[in-house]
This record gives sequence, structure tokens and C-alpha cells, in this order.
Amino acid sequence: MLLHVTHETRYEYAPPVETAQHLAHLKPLATGSQRLVSHLLTIDPPPAQRGELPDVYGNTRAFFALEATHDRLVVTAESVVDTSVPVLSGAIARELPWEAVRERFRFRKDATFDAASEFVFPSPYVPRHDDFAAYARASFVPGRPTFDAAMDLTERMYRDFDYDADSTEINTPAVEALAQRKGVCQDFAHIMIACFRTLGLPARYVSGYLLTQPPPGQPRLVGADASHAWVSVYLPGENEDGDGAGGWADFDPTNGRQPGEDYVTLAIGRDYSDVSPMRGVLHGGARHTLRVGVTVQPVGEVVQLAPQSQTQSISQDKESP
Repeated sequence: MLLHVTHETRYEYAPPVETAQHLAHLKPLATGSQRLVSHLLTIDPPPAQRGELPDVYGNTRAFFALEATHDRLVVTAESVVDTSVPVLSGAIARELPWEAVRERFRFRKDATFDAASEFVFPSPYVPRHDDFAAYARASFVPGRPTFDAAMDLTERMYRDFDYDADSTEINTPAVEALAQRKGVCQDFAHIMIACFRTLGLPARYVSGYLLTQPPPGQPRLVGADASHAWVSVYLPGENEDGDGAGGWADFDPTNGRQPGEDYVTLAIGRDYSDVSPMRGVLHGGARHTLRVGVTVQPVGEVVQLAPQSQTQSISQDKESP
């Protein structure tokens, strides 16, 4: 699919901000199933300095600095992405039991380094906790391949959890969201990752977008989508010594499925803290309001961004089902 994504972030400050420095993850990744055709990042007011650099995970981070007093900031990212259905690498040991995968990531002196091992450890939003292992146990039965366990866990979470945008905040611990069986896709991604890591298996956080379909007979709403989040699970290759490298398979517990060509990958990291769309350090602006509007459309259906009043008002840190 050829998809056009518009992601607008609008801040209004009171009192005005005197100076600011910002970092943004708003440029989609190039992957085996995704090609970035074009990308434009517009910033108003224009920054005094701007640039972009890759981070340790291969994401593109945009930096910009505002040195003049301003009472609003509008950052608009427009991207065109050519997507296809992800295909698992033929080198993956798909039938390898999950216990064998766990053993490969146990620390052993002089063992061959696998970069995926970084995603076994706890991170700011993904702690290890016995409650995650207890929930995961029904999916990780003895001898089950990691891929099959991940798919079962994805489907169980889809059945067991309710999407409720008012039930959690950005700082709600994942173990609390697990206990209440409610949250948003960000929470569900963190919970699923925590299940894997608590069992000693590598898993990472993926931020991006999902093409949503309007109700029959209704036009596609402009600015009414939001960013999305899901999980990437590492499946190693056949040989334990590192020959025949493995790969990553994606799972979306919010929708109980694997991502397809209707998904756009924006960035990957240990958890949300590595890939938040916008963050900054401000001098001034004690209070602010925030509006985020996202539109994902097939290129053949692209219409102009709606007026500001039609841009959905949502929390900066909330993501959509």
C-alpha cells in the first residue's frame, strides 16, 4: 500500500516560552517491508537551529531549537510510505521451543554476542515482575515455539483487556494496567513486552500508525486518527553460535493480530521512553494546551488537512487502538 501520513502537534503556551529545545521521532523507518518515499517536517515558528541524526536503534531523531519568544508551536510531519506484508526471514528457527530461546539469552562467559540481548533487560516503562510471568504462563506452555506463544499471548490479551483511554496515564505502571485489564495500546505493548522479558525473552516496542477504515458510507475523517504501538519479538536462527541470524516478528495485542501492509512503523526502542513523538526542554510556558491530529490515508484518497477545529484533542502520550 502507498500510505500518506500527516501528524500535527500543536502547543499553546501561557505565559509564552522564551527559549526551547525539542527532540522528535516523526520520520518513518525504512524496513524490509516498508520504504520511505518522502518526508517533510514543518516547524512554526521556524527554529534557529535544526538537524537530524540516527539513534542507537536506527531511528531518525530530529532536533530543533527556538530562541525567540513564542506562545504556540506547530510541528507537522508529512510522510509517504510504501508498505507490504512483513515476511519472516527464512533463517528463523520458527519451531524452536521458547525455553531453548531463553537459554540462548542466559549469560555465559565467552558466548557470542547477540544484539537482541539488549531487549531482555528491564527498561523505564517495562519492569520485570512475577505478575507478568503468571499472566504469560498460559501461553508459554512447555515446548511451544516462541512464535506460537507470542501469537497466543496476542490473542489472549485482545480478549482479556478493554481499550479505555481514560483508565491510564503515561506514568501508570504496566503492572497496574495488567491488574485492571484496561488501558491503551501503549499499555498493552508494555505489558506484552514485560511478559517476554520476565521470562528471559527479548521483545521491543514499536511506535507507528494504523490505517483505520471509516464506517460504511462515511467519509474518512481528517485528523481523527492517532499514533499506535505494538510489539516486536525476536526469533533466533538455527545455529546457537550466531550463524544464520534470526529476525523480528511483530504482534499487535490491541487488535489481536500481526501487523500487515496497513501499518506504518515509525520507530523502535526498549519502550515508549525511547520513541516518544515529541519532547522538549522549555524556559517559560508554565501552562500549555496540546492538540495532536493524525491522518493516515491511501495516497489516492489524500485530502488537505482539516481546519484546526477538526483536529482531535488528545493527550500527547496516548495512542490509538
